[in-house]
Amino acid sequence: MSRFNVKKVAVLGAGVMGAQIAAHLVNCKVPVILFDLAAKEGPKNGIALKAIENLKKLKPAPLGVAEDAALIEVANYDDDLKKLKGCDLIIEAIAERMDWKSDLYHKIASHVGKNAILASNTSGLSITKLSEALPEALRPRFCGIHFFNPPRYMYLVELIATPATRPEVLDQLETFVTTTLGKGVVRAKDTPNFIANRIGIAGMLATMKEVANFGLTFDVVDDLTGKRLGRASSGTFRTADVVGLDTMAHVIKTLQDNLNKDTDPFYDSFGTPPVLAKLLELKNLGQKTGAGFYKKQGRDILRFDLEKDEYVPSGEKADEVYGRMLRKPAGERLKLLRNAEGPQGQFLWAILRNSFHYAAVHLASIADTARDVDQAMRWGFAMKQGPFELWQEAGWLDVAKMIQEDIDAGKALSKAPLPDWVFKGPVAEAGGVHTDKGSWNPTTGQFEPRRVLPVYARQLFPELLRGEGGPRPESAGKTLHETDAIRVWTLDDEVVIATLKTKMRAISPDAGEGLMQAVDMAEADYKGLVIWPGDDPFSVGADLQAMLPGYVAGGAGLVDSMEKELQDLMLRLRYANVPTVAAIRGMALGGGCEMAVHCARRVAIMESYIGLVEVGVGLVPGAGGLTYIARRAAENAKTSMNPAILPFLTEGFTAAAMAKVGMSALDSRKLGYLLWSDVIVPNKDELLYVAIHEAKAMHAAGYRPPLKRQFAVAGRDGKATIQGQLINMRDGGFISQHDFHVSSLIAHVLTGGDVDAGTLVDEEYLMTLERQAFTSLLGHPKTHERIMGMLATGKPVRN
Repeated sequence: MSRFNVKKVAVLGAGVMGAQIAAHLVNCKVPVILFDLAAKEGPKNGIALKAIENLKKLKPAPLGVAEDAALIEVANYDDDLKKLKGCDLIIEAIAERMDWKSDLYHKIASHVGKNAILASNTSGLSITKLSEALPEALRPRFCGIHFFNPPRYMYLVELIATPATRPEVLDQLETFVTTTLGKGVVRAKDTPNFIANRIGIAGMLATMKEVANFGLTFDVVDDLTGKRLGRASSGTFRTADVVGLDTMAHVIKTLQDNLNKDTDPFYDSFGTPPVLAKLLELKNLGQKTGAGFYKKQGRDILRFDLEKDEYVPSGEKADEVYGRMLRKPAGERLKLLRNAEGPQGQFLWAILRNSFHYAAVHLASIADTARDVDQAMRWGFAMKQGPFELWQEAGWLDVAKMIQEDIDAGKALSKAPLPDWVFKGPVAEAGGVHTDKGSWNPTTGQFEPRRVLPVYARQLFPELLRGEGGPRPESAGKTLHETDAIRVWTLDDEVVIATLKTKMRAISPDAGEGLMQAVDMAEADYKGLVIWPGDDPFSVGADLQAMLPGYVAGGAGLVDSMEKELQDLMLRLRYANVPTVAAIRGMALGGGCEMAVHCARRVAIMESYIGLVEVGVGLVPGAGGLTYIARRAAENAKTSMNPAILPFLTEGFTAAAMAKVGMSALDSRKLGYLLWSDVIVPNKDELLYVAIHEAKAMHAAGYRPPLKRQFAVAGRDGKATIQGQLINMRDGGFISQHDFHVSSLIAHVLTGGDVDAGTLVDEEYLMTLERQAFTSLLGHPKTHERIMGMLATGKPVRN
């Protein structure tokens, strides 16, 4: 198969989804043209221009850095259709109207390049029906592509073929979406709302029905159906507000219009819930309008009460007895909920039973395998487990019998029995739908392995479903050294991999010692070292819970010694005789950021959040983070026309003093925590593959570590300038006295202390100043308050 080389993409429609899809393409360095109607007044591309401007204001941010909005080219259908000829992929993302989409296809068909793929971004319209508006020659290159909102953050993309779509077109698009856009692809059958929305929205409707049955309030339901249930922390109704009640209503209407009692035995549950109908009537569409199921009033969060027809105070929590039930093993958990006497427990069993029942009845019609359903619900609805995974974990046949008993007793939403394959044959014998052989396909009656495409060779450890066979990093490769804190291992006998095992990948003394050993091993017998977390986060830094007792027990001297060991580790990573590569995903904060910046190279996924955050607990970076900022400022000044160091130091000082975190890999590059020579990888599951190849490439190129050099610092004059600004901020009430004290210490370290401007220092000199500042703060009562507050609540204390 020839390579599908996407040089440029056109997005048709500058609405909420179209503009955000364009933004994500730009994040991934894909040139894009955003089309919309010609404006009736003002600039003809005014509609698209306004949409792009709005991207800068949206939260969560669709763009990695807001300035990249300027990279989106604008166009209109009246003047610019000829530009489509230069596009390899055209994504239509206009409003969910079959007639509007068909009209647009008639308009653009003759301008689509002969090898281009045309895809419709729709949440549920029939792709086959849409294709009827296209000329015969274009239909083989047409398919559905369903991005989930917001496109930058949601991992799931559904691809939907028509009977005329060429198989290689789906393969080419899946490859592009996976590796270039960083998404998880599920192929769905062309049925109403495809897989995730079909299961998910049916589940939300069923949940609302059970809420009414059991007389529960929205806030209690959200408390029950959020993280406690292994789902999105926003629960059911807050999630609906975020998605938009108009969007939800549209997806519900698709179910209502395209299904009936004959095609879906759960059809009677698809009526628009009265409370949703009322909110739509009030035009309270959720977060976008400031009110939906919830409304923020000042600092208070109110919930809508249908009976009172008004918003009332919220904040009620679920009974903790059910919280304890939800922490039990899956089999015990489901039995406890089914036998619960209280309405909250009965409600939980009801919604879980309904989800199992619906997924089993519809599996054959909406998806090829059970894997597609579980992946779609994980990636599209932020579930920790898909319905089949949970069912299988709890005991397949035991749960199946409980479901069927409820169906027979008339407690379920539908009288439709569970399919025969649930109770008899390979699934019953295997104890579930996911096995080492693959996942269950009820159409073929076989367990089918994952789809094999060359792009998936880049995913050394893809996200696996429970019960599914496949490589797992904790047992893969050859272990070189392992403790409770770290595993040092290799996959190929060429590159060493170090994976921290501590909570949140904290750098404990044992973890630091293991990393030192990993460098020694890499230098002795291998081509490089990759520090890879396996999963989020990369590292949240030094282990504060170990450090504070150390201060109490051993005083400043012990803490100074612990910090010196961390600094030695950072310098060891920087000056190792083999390339050291930090493979970053999720948070790299504090010491995690320091570890990353001291490696020879960084490979980071797009959603990497990197920063020096020690100020939040009343400390300064103490493992070389400030030294890194000072050295980089000196290096940048040396290569510029202006030799003054302070202008190059200001941004780094601000980032450290305000605990700024890069809110994407692109933003982290802007802050200087990633360099232009570093690599950004869109897909999280390709991170290790790229990092290993980066280490090998650096070795093959004859890698040598940098030579230790002295560099100039800004000195006491630079410190005085920064100090003056801090005094103004303190006296103006923008920072507290302790903030002023901590920031002054940061300025002291960054400028080299009490020395003349331009004085040459080395890294060890500045690291000594770092340790002195860090240790002095660890003994400060205000810092103790911040540390204890962070450990207790996970949130910074401002004092």
